[in-house]
Amino acid sequence: MNIIENLKWRYATKKFDANKTLSKKQLQILKEAFNLTAVSYGLQTLKLVVIKDKEKREALVELSYNQRQVVDASHLLILCVQTEIDTGDVEEHFETIKSIRQTPDEILEPFKNQLKSTIEGMPMSKKENWSTHQAYIALGNLMTVCAMEKIDSCPMEGFNSEAYDKALDLKAHGLKPVLLLPVGYRAEDDMFADFKKVRKSIEKTVIEL
Repeated sequence: MNIIENLKWRYATKKFDANKTLSKKQLQILKEAFNLTAVSYGLQTLKLVVIKDKEKREALVELSYNQRQVVDASHLLILCVQTEIDTGDVEEHFETIKSIRQTPDEILEPFKNQLKSTIEGMPMSKKENWSTHQAYIALGNLMTVCAMEKIDSCPMEGFNSEAYDKALDLKAHGLKPVLLLPVGYRAEDDMFADFKKVRKSIEKTVIEL
């Protein structure tokens, strides 16, 4: 199947088969896809929390407005942003560039100093908002990769972020959860799986100038 057919196959899975589990290879593909997501300035101010443990996820259902996908899916992916973003992240990023590309300091320094100045001048509320926008890019990337790999998924904003933070002690890791993506396999009796996809015509959504 080509990518368009795979995207037509994809839907926000309402009911997962709780007895089916992703393979280690499939999970690794999703981890790598997350890590390869395009991000602003190349700064990776996101983290992906992966939860397989059913008991731990059962406790999250109520915090997700009783959406069972959280526990019935094979794994729950939680996209998080850092609660602190500072020049240390910039330094780490440019050290990684040096390590991988062996780029000389004299070439990197002007760009590094410019980015440090940008980060220093940005209030934390703006940093968090900016980082959250990157999380949505990562979510879209993961959903497309899921479709290509015939992995079902369900993007979710409907959950209590503060309660998740307390339940999983994410603050201890310097993280704030912003998006959920349960992944796995659709249940055979999920009636939504056979619904035709409803979209406007391309002529109504794309403007060519």
